[in-house]
Amino acid sequence: MRIAQVAPLTEAVPPKLYGGTERVVHWLTEELVALGNEVTLFASGDSRTSAKLEATWPKALRLDGSVRDPNALHMVMLERVRQKCDDEEFDFLHFHLDYYPFSLFSRQPTPFLTTLHGRLDLPEHQPVFTTFSSVPVISISNAQRRPVPQANWVRTIHHGLPERLLMPQPCTPGYLAVLGRIAPEKGVDRAIKIATRCGIPLKIAAKVDRADQDYYNELIRPLIDYSPLVEYIGEIGDHEKSAFLSGAIGLLVPIDWPEPFGLVMIEAMACGTPVIAYNRGSVAEIIDDGLTGFIVEDETSAVAAVDRLSNLSRHAIRKQFEARFTARRMALDYLAAYRSLMEAAEPRIKLVSSAE
Repeated sequence: MRIAQVAPLTEAVPPKLYGGTERVVHWLTEELVALGNEVTLFASGDSRTSAKLEATWPKALRLDGSVRDPNALHMVMLERVRQKCDDEEFDFLHFHLDYYPFSLFSRQPTPFLTTLHGRLDLPEHQPVFTTFSSVPVISISNAQRRPVPQANWVRTIHHGLPERLLMPQPCTPGYLAVLGRIAPEKGVDRAIKIATRCGIPLKIAAKVDRADQDYYNELIRPLIDYSPLVEYIGEIGDHEKSAFLSGAIGLLVPIDWPEPFGLVMIEAMACGTPVIAYNRGSVAEIIDDGLTGFIVEDETSAVAAVDRLSNLSRHAIRKQFEARFTARRMALDYLAAYRSLMEAAEPRIKLVSSAE
């Protein structure tokens, strides 16, 4: 199958460090190529891929200080995709750009879908999905769908990562962990309180975005400085995560927002590390309570769950990751969705061709 994967230009594919959407696009693209498909990746020029790379801009926009209007370059990329559709270069188009492709690509015959990677609970999302209620979209969790039931949901496809990207390491776990990004909705302040109440060291491996710098300086850094149990490591890459997560008694995910899919949870599972997560967003779909971790409601129940982490089998956690959250499973799910939409589009394509 000739497939176009259209990624955001914000980060490289894969990103150098943090960047959830672009990492998922990379893993999916590599698996689709490994399965024998002809894939073209539309992304920034500093991306690395075994697919054919179509670069709209030489550098990821987050790292390019000269770019002040990223929307302009995304519009250029979308037009390049459309022009190649005119030349019938693709059998299927897969977008990762939220609602930006909806209007343009619903007016051309090549079958397409969009994976929605972000939150959909803002008021302004309602008219978008009402207006474009026939455009096919993929959810990354069932929880993500709830605010916009009027959207044309094809199916839910949970993220997956390469089976051997992160592996359990031989070590004696000795701390609780936080991984990802420091922001109000991520609940790092709650993680610090949980670890402090348990009397267990906490290691925080996370980035601080420019938009969250004041939050970090005013709330999180004083908590870190005050507690001798807390260590801030900073942002880490994939090559450091196996050791970091394997050394953790458990990963704390005390989020306070409807997160569509928490990649850090399946990264922990890949290392056999259990997760304690607040019951928000997709958590109940990812964590098998009592098997891969514990789903809790508040700080008190999280503290109680820490005492039960030693009852969980790290081997069983890894096995559950292999069964549910590999990139190969994700790619096969997407291929099934592509074929379904291509079959549905065949009568319309034949009708257009005969009319011409």
